[in-house]
Amino acid sequence: MTPVEFRRHLHRHPERSFREERTARFIAEQLDRAAIAHRPIAGTGILARIEGKGDPTQAVVLRADIDALPIEERAAVAWRSEHPGTMHACGHDLHAAVLYGVLLRLAARPDFEGTLFGLFQPGEEQNPGGASRVLAEDPFAGYRVRAVIGEHVEPELPTGMLGFRPGKYMASNDEIRLRLEGPGGHAAKRDEHADTVSAAARLILDLTALNTPERIVSIGRVEAPGATNVIPDRIAMEGTMRTFDQTERASLKQTVEALARRNDADYGVRTCVEFTPGYPCVVNDPALTRLAVALAEQEGFPHRMLSLRTTSEDFGFYAERYPSLFYRLGVGPDSGRLHTAMFNPDEAAIPAGIRFMERLARKCFET
Repeated sequence: MTPVEFRRHLHRHPERSFREERTARFIAEQLDRAAIAHRPIAGTGILARIEGKGDPTQAVVLRADIDALPIEERAAVAWRSEHPGTMHACGHDLHAAVLYGVLLRLAARPDFEGTLFGLFQPGEEQNPGGASRVLAEDPFAGYRVRAVIGEHVEPELPTGMLGFRPGKYMASNDEIRLRLEGPGGHAAKRDEHADTVSAAARLILDLTALNTPERIVSIGRVEAPGATNVIPDRIAMEGTMRTFDQTERASLKQTVEALARRNDADYGVRTCVEFTPGYPCVVNDPALTRLAVALAEQEGFPHRMLSLRTTSEDFGFYAERYPSLFYRLGVGPDSGRLHTAMFNPDEAAIPAGIRFMERLARKCFET
């Protein structure tokens, strides 16, 4: 099976986070046909292993995510999703196809010094993130991991172009939930009770005023079960917090709590603030990034340096533990936007993605 056929099969049969049973079986079947050793990991993931020569404890890990999103596909392609309400709208099918192609090449010529792992990771799109579950199993214990490498499709880059950024790259992600309570009442008698709606509106404005290019607080959901003439006694709000620094991440939580307390005092309400930890920042190893950029220049791959991204990726968990690199693979602007029903990445990026990742993996063993 070619990598393009591999990708199209996954696209026809998408499965959501931590439900990738059929996906895992398919990947295992293809690896079996290629005589590549593998085992289950993190429930619905697959960890492939190729032994090279020399010291087997030297390891390089190549990672691709495999889960889909709860989106009804509208792209008119022959391989469109056959599962209503579920679609590969973030390119994970293409990531997996690139990794599959790289494994075929490395298995055909395993002349590298060490052990190559191919990680088909579940659950990137949903907390607690499949990466955290992978690492909880400590699959690389006893190995000296020289690099964990991942890629992500990018419609803002021309097809086949690579994008790199050393150091901090993608934001951390924490969920925030706020519940405001107070003695609501008749909307025409505002002086007789606490105005929870105004309190919530003021708090939203104060929270979004915290935003900078490297710090974001966004409230995306508000439930106020009142009526045209009723101020409710409870309002629930949910949102996300993004930062690029662990110290800032902790400080921002304290700031949110302080704003809620001040708002309570001003409006006579009570606010409960809860945080659900999400993914850490993606921080690319500077040396690995330099290696990848130099390789791209040497091999003639078009590439550019990237800006900070306020989106998040559970790849950040790997970067906390091992030297790691997360880069972008262009699929062209005609692909549409990520996480939309019309997203249709240019498959012409697959050969370029395979060639570069294979060369980078071999280079990591050499340095």
